[in-house]
Amino acid sequence: MSAEYQAVLWNRNKKLYDLTIAAGILVFLGLFVGIGVVTRPQTTLETLLIRGFGAGALLLLHVVLAIGPLCRLDTRFLPLLYNRRHLGVCVFLLALAHGGFSIVQFHGLGVLNPLVSVLASNGNYESLTQFPFQALGLAALAILFLLAATSHDFWLANLTAPVWKSLHMLVYIAYALVLVHVALGSLQALERPPALAVLLGIGFAGIASLHLAAGWRERAPTPAAAEDTAVDVCAASDIPLDRALIFVLSGERVAVFRYRANGGERIAAISNVCQHQNGPLGEGRVIDGCITCPWHGYQYRPEDGCSPPPFTETIPTFNVRVEDGRVLVDPRPNPPGTRSEPARVASAAGAGEPS
Repeated sequence: MSAEYQAVLWNRNKKLYDLTIAAGILVFLGLFVGIGVVTRPQTTLETLLIRGFGAGALLLLHVVLAIGPLCRLDTRFLPLLYNRRHLGVCVFLLALAHGGFSIVQFHGLGVLNPLVSVLASNGNYESLTQFPFQALGLAALAILFLLAATSHDFWLANLTAPVWKSLHMLVYIAYALVLVHVALGSLQALERPPALAVLLGIGFAGIASLHLAAGWRERAPTPAAAEDTAVDVCAASDIPLDRALIFVLSGERVAVFRYRANGGERIAAISNVCQHQNGPLGEGRVIDGCITCPWHGYQYRPEDGCSPPPFTETIPTFNVRVEDGRVLVDPRPNPPGTRSEPARVASAAGAGEPS
């Protein structure tokens, strides 16, 4: 983030964002229950609410998983990314309501503890058609609770970005558990509406397609060279001004930026991974002399990979030089925060001055 950054907490935009989410959830539940009452008058209100909460959680979970690849494909979706955690917490709250109502209705009146009953009432783990799907839902709910509880910068700072990111990748395991939970639940209830199977298939195919498309678009070229020699990655003129091109060097994604400084153009190479939430720095811009992450605005100086004071985040730098207009990068990263003199570029003809 920039040196001018101030903690926002609950500003007007965030309040409007959350009010919009809450209103959308209430409208969805109202429509779900209303349509259910009309089309299935024999179904109890409690059952309709259970299904409504579950359907809302599943729908929002698809939205949450789609936001990341959509932002990589089109930057107009970035505003959704800034508050994605709010949606994730809403997914957990809806799933909690779904699970809570289900446990009370189906396990609350027995002699066993309701949670024990969920795990012990059905032991047919070897049967596909009778598999205890409720246990899968409980496991998914536990993962969603863990993710919701750590959706705060306090945990991001204390767990460190790589650990926090790895932890929140569990959302894909929760997603898989939820899909199987819903599919088996429908099968065992002898309610096999083709529409449900089709919707589950469309949802999964949509999420998978978005991730594949985003991965394909951001694929980085891998110049061939020995690891202990500088790699010719591109011409200096190929790099947009105040932007970067991304390359894979020795298995690490490297962002090579071209920008103006001290009356001329410079080339600098840094790790592509932001220390905040592993955002793609190479998709950002140089603003006020600092490389700015497109996700949440964290900033780093291109010459040493350090955030401007008072911030302390650092990223690895790479030694770079320009010869005959070509950019050569040493594939061996410097320790985070190490100064690496940016290479000079002759702006008139794009030819390089050895540096």
